Amino acid sequence: MRRPRRNHTAVCKAKVAIAAVKGDQTLAQLAARFDVHPNQITQCKAELLRRAAE
Repeated sequence: MRRPRRNHTAVCKAKVAIAAVKGDQTLAQLAARFDVHPNQITQCKAELLRRAAE
């Protein structure tokens, strides 16, 4: 049976994105730490950088 789909809050996404921007850890390490897929980390990071430019 599949795990139910999770909805991440904006705060959670921001924490993940900020950790990714810092660059202290690899995507795999961040994915394990926050229990999300590495692609989701990349998306959160891109969204943070895009919105910061606005």
